[in-house]
Amino acid sequence: MEIDHLLLAAMVVMAIAAPTAGFAAESSAPRPPPAAGIRVPFLHGLFAGRAASRSELASLDLANDWINSPPLTETDLRGKVVLVDFWTLTCINWRRTLPYVRAWADKYKDKGLVVVGVHAPEFAFEKSVDNVRASVKAMRIDYPVAVDSNHRIWDGFSNQYWPALYFIDAQGRLRHQYFGEGSYEQSEMVIQALLTEAGATGLDRTPVSVNPQGLEVAADWRNLMSPENYVGYEKAQNFTSPGAATRDKPRVYDLPAKLPLNGWGLSGDWTIRKDAALSNGARGKIAYRFHARDLHLVMGPAASGSPVRFRVLIDGGPPGPAHGNDVDEQGVGTASEQRLYQLIRQPPPIGDREVEIEFFDPGVEVFAFTFG
Repeated sequence: MEIDHLLLAAMVVMAIAAPTAGFAAESSAPRPPPAAGIRVPFLHGLFAGRAASRSELASLDLANDWINSPPLTETDLRGKVVLVDFWTLTCINWRRTLPYVRAWADKYKDKGLVVVGVHAPEFAFEKSVDNVRASVKAMRIDYPVAVDSNHRIWDGFSNQYWPALYFIDAQGRLRHQYFGEGSYEQSEMVIQALLTEAGATGLDRTPVSVNPQGLEVAADWRNLMSPENYVGYEKAQNFTSPGAATRDKPRVYDLPAKLPLNGWGLSGDWTIRKDAALSNGARGKIAYRFHARDLHLVMGPAASGSPVRFRVLIDGGPPGPAHGNDVDEQGVGTASEQRLYQLIRQPPPIGDREVEIEFFDPGVEVFAFTFG
């Protein structure tokens, strides 16, 4: 009875902070924490249909591949408390939750917890198992990762979001779920309650302490007024280059005289596709007016082994101390692979700023802007 009360208390706290049903990337805007101090997560996701009548863990049989582990089945995991974490390579929201998931996996691995990461890609290049494997190593993930390139595990959980956490007890029953960022202490309380229920003893009840760096640093929620935005025509918003977008055909674009907040435009020869824009010539530019501490761009060369040099300007000049991890103080960087690049991390005060990225070589694909 005591365990049930503890788990219920943790779930009640998490329910207060949980997002409303149906909130997804297509209609999302960053929401700062309310006055009470409860962090409201910024969600990123896709709507999916209901899954077939299989249990959630049974869907692990449908993985395309496994990293850091032989294939795990529902039977293998019986008797363990399982935390399933859905992610994708370029999701900044998930990257900011990763330090906590890593810490929980390490802290409770000898107490009966198994963390299973499920990589369910958003963009086509994220389906590459080699890309996922390299990212797992670079991000110091040592728990099992199921590669879900066809979203079959995603469907098995009826999942809609990155990041998404599913808490499963030692009997294989889904006991709780949490979507988005935040509520880390409450999530850890649920883990502890399920472990205790399964017979674990000697648990350290102190919440994990993390020291995130780079992309893993929490967003500056109170100054975050720019939602993520896509460049491909399927989900792009606020494209302001004169003449609107031409779909799937090369065209020369011009930047508008003035960008509105959260508006963007192109300059030079580009082909705007469903999922991305491709620069057909040298000196192509993309500009965005934003209000956030951080600006990230999902991009990379269309052809493997053909790096693209670029330069970032903010309000017309080099970023200096506002440069991100992937450029220097002059704003110079190289897109050598398709991934999430941090271009701006500015010191306060945070205001409306205009960023311009000029690509010195042709062949770059630009997918999405995200902020923090």
